[in-house]
Amino acid sequence: MLEPIREILSKQRIVLASSSPRRVDILKNIGLHFEVIPSQFEEELEKDSFSHPCEYVKENAKQKAIEVWTRLAAGGEKPDLVIGGDTVVTIDESICEKPKDEQHAFAILKKLSGQKHTVFTGVALVTKPLSEGDGGNCSSGTDGERSATNSNSNEYVVTTFHEATDVIMCEMSDNVINAYIKTGEPMDKAGAYGIQGIGGTLIEGIRGDFYNVMGFPVHRFCKELYHLYLE
Repeated sequence: MLEPIREILSKQRIVLASSSPRRVDILKNIGLHFEVIPSQFEEELEKDSFSHPCEYVKENAKQKAIEVWTRLAAGGEKPDLVIGGDTVVTIDESICEKPKDEQHAFAILKKLSGQKHTVFTGVALVTKPLSEGDGGNCSSGTDGERSATNSNSNEYVVTTFHEATDVIMCEMSDNVINAYIKTGEPMDKAGAYGIQGIGGTLIEGIRGDFYNVMGFPVHRFCKELYHLYLE
């Protein structure tokens, strides 16, 4: 999907506004050349103020990316593209947080046991304006939104979108849950599991993008870049 724009991307300064090892690995695996500059945005948005979890993750991703863009632009190092992302696990549209401790991880996994849940990832792409007058709101993919901002000459365009994947977790005994928690894998992950690791043994099936469950919807991302740079 990226091959028609690979040459264009090779000349861009691309920044990932995240230190997530999963997102770093996914982007490296598709041959994207980028810098990692973690965002300093504090994720303190009120979840209840959003109409749906997908709106929450898109706003988090947007704020993360904008913070890195404006910080670099203020230092005279304006990038060509900043990528922000945020992922949550939901059950019945209620967000399951990252576990605070082992007891919290147990409660999350117990809730997910034998149930279908949905993983939402929001992505924000902050770019320079593509042309004079570029801005407003326009369609970008199926749910993408684009807006332009001009602040102290630090012009940028933000494109946001989200992806959803349904995941079916197997029935887990308390013994299985506790043994998995003891591996340490659940502790830094949304939903207290990692599908790309030991947690994959607990998954009966998925409907949607596997990489989205890892934390980054790689196909949708490439599709949006294609639209952004060619169309």
